[in-house]
Amino acid sequence: MATSSRPSGRSGGVRQGFPVVMTLFTLAAMALLIGLGVWQVKRLHWKERLLAQIAAAEAGPPEPLAVVLARASDGRDVDYTRVQADCPDIETTPYLRLYAVKDAGAGYRIITACRIEGSAYGSVLVDRGFVAQDDARRLRPGAGQALVQPVVGILRRGDPRTFVTPENLPGQGLWYWRDIPAMAASLGAGRPAPTFLMLQAPAPRGFGPTPAAVPADIPNNHLQYAVTWFGLAAALAGVYLAMLWRRRFP
Repeated sequence: MATSSRPSGRSGGVRQGFPVVMTLFTLAAMALLIGLGVWQVKRLHWKERLLAQIAAAEAGPPEPLAVVLARASDGRDVDYTRVQADCPDIETTPYLRLYAVKDAGAGYRIITACRIEGSAYGSVLVDRGFVAQDDARRLRPGAGQALVQPVVGILRRGDPRTFVTPENLPGQGLWYWRDIPAMAASLGAGRPAPTFLMLQAPAPRGFGPTPAAVPADIPNNHLQYAVTWFGLAAALAGVYLAMLWRRRFP
């Protein structure tokens, strides 16, 4: 009696081929996540150095502005250096309004110019501090008093303009980003230094902008962000390995 032949095979699920597309996608995603984690670690080290530099600047004695600007003219970084300078007219000369937002809400940082001597530069822009938008109309050029003591402040470059920053309005004395050459020209200040002097002291006698040389609270969450990115990369690796195991042993 003839018997029919049947293909022999193992019982159970069918083993599937190696998931090339899924593997490439997983590797690309993991490379991205790990790259973001490494970037946050670098940002963490940068932020720690910055915070230490700010703490040292606020605690240490101020240096003469001309001496520090000589270093700037040689190409050295003078950001967050504490300085003092003779700027007797900053409360009586014309000023510009730089739009800013603080915890209290929208307002302006008041920018004026200080002419300097004995330096490679002829002037430096002084950020006198913040005034709320509703109070800005109370400021009047020339309504302040001449200063008899040197001013003390911290040099800062300022944040660069981004693609969402509006255009400055020099004709209205309103600015949205720190364009030093244009601001200096509007104030009639020649050869401006490539930095701002963020005023710490003295505070104005009577009404005036509140000096705010550095942010009161600079966040440093980069370690948490790094752990998050590395954790997501590890989780993705675990999901991928579990998927391979199920395909290998269905």
